[in-house]
Amino acid sequence: MDTSAFLREQPVFAGFSPEKISEVIGASRIESFKRGDMIIAQGEPGWFLGLMLEGEAEAVMTDQLGERRRLGIVKPGGVVGEMSLMTGEPTFADVVALSPCRMMLIRQDVFTRHLTANPQAIRFLSKTIAGRFAEREKVQVEAARTGAAAQDPYGLDLRTREAMTLLVVNCGSSSLKYSFFDTADEQRRAEGQIERIGSESARHAFSGPKGASSQALGKMDHSGAMKALVAAITHPERGVLRDAGELSAVGHRVVHGGDRYSNAAVVDDDVLHAIEEAASLAPLHNPVNLLGIKAAMEVFPGVPNVAVFDTAFHARMPPSAFLYGLPYEYYERDRLRRYGFHGTSHKYVSLAAATFIGRRVGELKIISCHLGNGASVAAVDHGRSVDTSMGMTPVEGLIMGTRAGDVDAGLLVHIARREGLTPEQLDELLNKRSGLLGLSGVSSDMREVQKAAGEGHRRALLALKAFSYRVRKYIGAGLAAVGGLDALIFTGGIGEGSAEVRALATQGLAGVGISIDEEKNRGARLDRVRVADISGRDSKARVLVVHTDESRMIARETIRALGRDQVVSMIRGNATPIPIEVSAHHAHLSRGHVEALFGEGCALTVRGELSQPGQFACEETLNLVGPKGRVERVRILGPERKESQVEISMTEEYALGIHAPIRMSGDLEGTPGITLEGPKGTLVVGKGVILAQRHIHMSPEEALSFGLMDRDVVQVRVAGGRELVFGDVTVRVHPSFRLAMHIDTDEANAAEIKTGQLGALVALQHRRH
Repeated sequence: MDTSAFLREQPVFAGFSPEKISEVIGASRIESFKRGDMIIAQGEPGWFLGLMLEGEAEAVMTDQLGERRRLGIVKPGGVVGEMSLMTGEPTFADVVALSPCRMMLIRQDVFTRHLTANPQAIRFLSKTIAGRFAEREKVQVEAARTGAAAQDPYGLDLRTREAMTLLVVNCGSSSLKYSFFDTADEQRRAEGQIERIGSESARHAFSGPKGASSQALGKMDHSGAMKALVAAITHPERGVLRDAGELSAVGHRVVHGGDRYSNAAVVDDDVLHAIEEAASLAPLHNPVNLLGIKAAMEVFPGVPNVAVFDTAFHARMPPSAFLYGLPYEYYERDRLRRYGFHGTSHKYVSLAAATFIGRRVGELKIISCHLGNGASVAAVDHGRSVDTSMGMTPVEGLIMGTRAGDVDAGLLVHIARREGLTPEQLDELLNKRSGLLGLSGVSSDMREVQKAAGEGHRRALLALKAFSYRVRKYIGAGLAAVGGLDALIFTGGIGEGSAEVRALATQGLAGVGISIDEEKNRGARLDRVRVADISGRDSKARVLVVHTDESRMIARETIRALGRDQVVSMIRGNATPIPIEVSAHHAHLSRGHVEALFGEGCALTVRGELSQPGQFACEETLNLVGPKGRVERVRILGPERKESQVEISMTEEYALGIHAPIRMSGDLEGTPGITLEGPKGTLVVGKGVILAQRHIHMSPEEALSFGLMDRDVVQVRVAGGRELVFGDVTVRVHPSFRLAMHIDTDEANAAEIKTGQLGALVALQHRRH
């Protein structure tokens, strides 16, 4: 078969030159399948677009009732996998060979770089995707359901369709730790540590699949340490690579990304400069993190480097959570605010817990307790950190090994004045002489403190109780922040290893739905599993012990950052303007609520069509009544919905006296209720009031042209009297959507924007989980 000739006849390659087709063939893979072979399994991550060259296959979906439904036959020229590439969801159907067949597997990066840049290919794929959307909705299976069933929906197992070799580097002031991952072979993992860098007695310990070694290095700086790392991983007998050029990417732990980075970033001059700028916020860490990056760029020329920031997961906390009660200019001028740390760990264990529970992380309320020598608690609402115990520095929050945690600032002033402490001495007191060590007088190691407490040491017992109480106190704060709880997670050395601390930290919380099974708690072991469930029988929330693996998470974030980088190039090359629409307060009502407010048998009256097909403004309005005040003449939008929902602005939230979360339409769990007042009646709804997340509606064709997926989060520049860039703009993709960005009246007024203005996509902020 002449593959090039066949491809020239296919709609997806219409308009491609012979040279371009050859380039795509060279970057793709052609695989043969026997009758009955599984080409794609339902629930797998979407790695590729498959184009059938010869033979036939059937697409079969298993619905939530366990019934198998045939969706169609894939014949030569047909494609598979496009829905997963479009939505970011795991594949929603099995594709099984009906006869011997050959399929061309086009990797996601090749798909993004070549096919989505071709208008004819986009039209063909958009038509196919629209049909698949209809197929999926016809059998009433949601993508969320498919995602929950997937074994690894968030890529924590580091599986990629094309093999990648990844190096993860954690560079400290006197040490360099590293891990090596091969996405094609989980057993081909290596790790090492070089200690005492800068001294006369640097030492290198390495372990890999072929054995371990330990070597004295003598005097060595960070550049020399990186060269020793290369020598270890390419060692002819014990190494994991033949040469350094085989490496796919290097991921670096970087402590502080300031408020600029909410995700990992491929390193370029701008990123290097940003890390350097943030050094004032992390003077002990960022400069040496930067040394590690530059040393890696020297020894791995041409290999992409990715910075993964500890602070990134917390970067989207609301201002009410990250601001200190200090004069505002300290934040505005110096960016002095709460940043939070351990973000890589909190994000990893949240995704691992969601996978274990079998629900999407984007619908869960989670409290994550990372308890180790450094310790913090994070409140995670719908996959997003909304508060955390650490602040501008890692000193704030929980009692730690040698860090004090929360201390009255006035007390520090008092101590400094009384003892004449310099800032440096005060810093040493808070970071090196406090915490478990300072309280117990025994050790900074919880194991030693527990041992001493068991032997009757009074101060050790006090330290243990104070540590556990502070954890319990922050669990309560997390409950208030997320407004409920689906999962409580313990992780880190203490969180995973101390049943006693877990028991003390959860005592007395049964009244808020948290209890543990003492036997399960004592028996929890994570040597063979990633997650252990220690929930009590009556616990409303799942209580989980989750093994954290920050190196694996950095590798995972590195893979995803490389994918985002390709999309950014596509966005910059697409000048399509985004129409802006200002969305005033409005309500969506269920049939029952329409009748309760406007009378039995009432049908909503169309006042005017909206920009999105099938949606309309109604003549009917209602009044909102809150604890503090009223908002009148709120227009109803049709058609009717299964659940009623009210969207207001932040100004109206204050006027009503309620606290509404920022949510996408339809995401109503944990939202406040309100009183609705209509001409024929009044009713109280228990939930449904939100501040609408700013978002862009796109058709599949429009999303493909930008290289975007459903639920991607982007940045949009809007010109005008006060030009600005909107961040945290969620992309929603559906065949019925028309291109438009929606912002609320507060945002529009602040930026002097009116409906009809145009915006421009400038960046992919982050890809969904």
